[in-house]
Amino acid sequence: MTDALQHRDDRPAVGLRARISLLFAFGALVVSVVLAGVTLVFARGQLVENREESAAVIAVSNAVRLNNQLTPDTTFEDLPTIIDSLTSLEGSQSLVRLREEWLLPPELGRGDLPGVLAAQVEAGEPGQLRAIVGGRPQVVIGLPLPAFDAAYFEIVDLEGVNDTLGSIRIILLSTGAATTLLGAAIGAWASRRALRPLRRVRSAAEAIAGGRLDTRLERQADPDLDALADSFNGMAAALEARIRRDARFASEVSHELRSPLMTLTTSVGVLEARRDQFSERSRTALDLLSQDLARFSRLVEDLLEISRFDAGAASLEVTDLNLADFIDATLRATHLVGVPVVDPFHGRLVIEADKRRMARVMSNLFVNATRHGGGVAGVVIEADAGTVRIAVEDDGPGVPANERNQVFDRFSRGASAGRRGGDSGAGLGLSLVWEDVRLHGGRVWIEDRPSGAPGARFVVELPQPESMDDEEGRG
Repeated sequence: MTDALQHRDDRPAVGLRARISLLFAFGALVVSVVLAGVTLVFARGQLVENREESAAVIAVSNAVRLNNQLTPDTTFEDLPTIIDSLTSLEGSQSLVRLREEWLLPPELGRGDLPGVLAAQVEAGEPGQLRAIVGGRPQVVIGLPLPAFDAAYFEIVDLEGVNDTLGSIRIILLSTGAATTLLGAAIGAWASRRALRPLRRVRSAAEAIAGGRLDTRLERQADPDLDALADSFNGMAAALEARIRRDARFASEVSHELRSPLMTLTTSVGVLEARRDQFSERSRTALDLLSQDLARFSRLVEDLLEISRFDAGAASLEVTDLNLADFIDATLRATHLVGVPVVDPFHGRLVIEADKRRMARVMSNLFVNATRHGGGVAGVVIEADAGTVRIAVEDDGPGVPANERNQVFDRFSRGASAGRRGGDSGAGLGLSLVWEDVRLHGGRVWIEDRPSGAPGARFVVELPQPESMDDEEGRG
């Protein structure tokens, strides 16, 4: 049962627009088939009836004329002349019995006449029926001429009716196909118009998810759509108020913590100045206090920055950055020496970015690699049409595929953080990396190292710089 449900979930879903278009096309097809069937039935009946009526009129007229031209002295040899004078319907043939002799067309024999009709006429009753004569659909009309012991038969071909019906069938099929395509086109147009409000809702939801919390839907002067817009706007307003309230709370708490933190930092500084006067045990306690206080200070600063992002107050101060020099300076600031930097642009690539935020991005990635990835293995600079990428590689065990998105969540350290080291941080460093990169219009992700070596590769992708000091500096 589970496998069946899983198989059902794996099937590609047909979109609502496609379903509406298919429904219109199917409806047009059904209507076309019904109308074509009804049209063919009525057309066939009308054409056959008209053909039979015309044949019956001409047959009666010919029988009357034949009866008027026959005399008791008429011989069988006189019949061809008399028959030639009769009215002939296109596709018809005449058969005449005079006493014991039959005047037959070359391609027909007496046995081709339907036995039931022949017996009826011999009994003195006129008759008419449809039958297959000579392998073709025919209408056969028989009229007795008892005054001269004769009988007149008219055989009228119905093949022309079938040809006409075939032409009508082709026309109806073509019309049905065109109607089906027209129905699909109308369905596509109708679905596009019907789903336009949903596209606006989707765009508004994506804008809110992207941080534009003041996004709202406009009313459309439609009762149903206005109710949807009001509900969505109410939800968005409540969400914005909640997020801003939480951000304001975090900001106020962080600000309130700054004062006691400054007092504690000053006090610990005084104690550090007199650490020689303390016992070994007291110095150990002082070191632990200093480390936790520094960690607490970083946590407060990170929370303040996070609250600015949530409140929508974060902004960029863009300047020109020589990327290679900037990475070297950041490595030195984080006390990393000897880290190889792969730069195919030979120090000539210049980007436009916020220096402070990019310094925090690179510093957090370097610290993350040092604490959890066995150290920074290298930094790689890449660029192509539209983007520039900075990859930070480490020598650690790597990041499992199912954790590569979660590690950028706030306060997330990953399932393996406990075995990566003692100081795993508060779990905000990579979250700030994601926020800062997003603010630049870029993105960040984790992948395996292309060389196949163990470890993780954190890739920061930013918009391509508008200018470079020297285009020929590309590797």
